[in-house]
Amino acid sequence: MITSDLKSSEQCSQAYSKDSRVLGMIKRTIVYKSADTLVRLYKSLVRPHLEYCTVAWSPHYLKDRKLLEKIQRRFTRMVPGLQELPFESRFFEIVDIGP
Repeated sequence: MITSDLKSSEQCSQAYSKDSRVLGMIKRTIVYKSADTLVRLYKSLVRPHLEYCTVAWSPHYLKDRKLLEKIQRRFTRMVPGLQELPFESRFFEIVDIGP
């Protein structure tokens, strides 16, 4: 979704909304929350929404990037054992875990 003035804020808002619902569903329904399981779910259910057509709508506004980064921050806090680390450390730990 790109508006007539070529801003992609609506696309970012919709991606955030959809991914927020998916993360909530994962948090409520998955009982065995190992890091590997959560990373696989994130990569298959959440990340495609964040990356969909990013070449076309590349979020260049800071507010849009922060909105999408909130999803990544929320996910990294869900991974057991990483909650106390700062975001950058959690993010790089997740990258190392991923398949």
